Amino acid sequence: MIDHENNNRGLIDTYEALQLAQSVDLDLVVVSEGKEAPVAKILNYGKFQYQKKKRQGQSARPTVKEVRFRPNVGLADYNLRIDQALGWLNKGDSVKFAIRLRGREHQYREQAGEMLERIITDLSKVGKVQSLDKRSLIVQIMPA
Repeated sequence: MIDHENNNRGLIDTYEALQLAQSVDLDLVVVSEGKEAPVAKILNYGKFQYQKKKRQGQSARPTVKEVRFRPNVGLADYNLRIDQALGWLNKGDSVKFAIRLRGREHQYREQAGEMLERIITDLSKVGKVQSLDKRSLIVQIMPA
């Protein structure tokens, strides 16, 4: 058993542990079911539930990073964004690439499509394509 000050009290009778918990107005909670002896802790059960729910919410949320390009991006900027995306994919995040065309850039739509294909081939080692929309020039890559 672990008391409210995080001191290990060792093996204690259940009745004695309940008395100790009631004396400090806290709850006796079984933290882990052990094979021989379960681990119990004296703590505020409402606070324990809140923190557990908060941890689950943070870990269950996959993040999507977004990278926007223009069709005439330079090689150094392109390589920088690809390196960033590699880091995000290795960390477990998805990456969404969008190529934005403005005004007269719409006549270079084929080049933008080729850039999407280049992005896919550059990131094929660490990620796989989740969705590809050549019409709106968006590709989303998730970790492999």
